[in-house]
Amino acid sequence: QVQLVESGGGLVQAGGSLRLSCAASGSIFSINAMGWYRQAPGKERELVAAITSGGRINYADSVKGRFTISRDNVKNTMYLQMNSLKPEDTAVYYCNAVSVGSWSWGQGTQVTVSS
Repeated sequence: QVQLVESGGGLVQAGGSLRLSCAASGSIFSINAMGWYRQAPGKERELVAAITSGGRINYADSVKGRFTISRDNVKNTMYLQMNSLKPEDTAVYYCNAVSVGSWSWGQGTQVTVSS
């Protein structure tokens, strides 16, 4: 089983930056891919960015060129650097880890972008 803890959310003005962190523990060796999802009020949870164990990365079109996902395998931590933030980026951001036969989620961290 994998445990995930996010940090780094907060309130920022439009155009600003934030960096989210996701610390993983437990059965880390079993993780095939990790990602960041977000859910805004009244909307479905959506994929923001993902990275596989082999380093393959993909982004949602809405964040390409603004967000960067990365992993530090020594620290067992994943990051999401968010630049040029927009009010529409406001959401709860969740860390996700995919292992064989299971998905793990963090508790979520709120990101609020004011206009």
